[in-house]
Amino acid sequence: MIPSDHLERLSVLHRELGIADSFLAETTLPFCKEAAITDLVVAQLDYAGRPLVLTKPAAEAWRKLHAAARKDGVDLLAFSSFRSYLYQKGLLAAKVKKGMPIEEVLKVLAPPGYSEHHLGEALDISTHNCPQAEEVFATTDAYSWLVRHGATYGFYETYPRDNSFGIIYEPWHWRYLAK
Repeated sequence: MIPSDHLERLSVLHRELGIADSFLAETTLPFCKEAAITDLVVAQLDYAGRPLVLTKPAAEAWRKLHAAARKDGVDLLAFSSFRSYLYQKGLLAAKVKKGMPIEEVLKVLAPPGYSEHHLGEALDISTHNCPQAEEVFATTDAYSWLVRHGATYGFYETYPRDNSFGIIYEPWHWRYLAK
């Protein structure tokens, strides 16, 4: 259930993107409330020096996971973390502007209000010599390490192959779930 204080804001964003009401009525994606700015901290800087922002518990868990991977000789490179509703709208709008129909965009990006990145608990992860947000990440040692050790630190792959949400396979997308 979407809280009423978020409903109007999200309705406007969805209309601006051309997302049909029927999609929202039929989606199995859960509503993801945008984290309050006061609940977010910088977990670390990404490869380009940009802040990766998460909730404090997720940031602490990420630092532990990252350190454990490094100790095992595995480089995990996070490249996306918290996203506001408005930022998510911009990602979708950019794909539509490039000519991708909104129905196709919604298979690769969740609409505003439905992205786990809003929660401040999700990270997109890659490794050296691997393109970001590409399925090839599933063939890397970094991915294999995450599959074996992610849950130890509270991180889980949300969009496996043939997931029930209708989102493409995203081996790079991992969410922190408090133990």
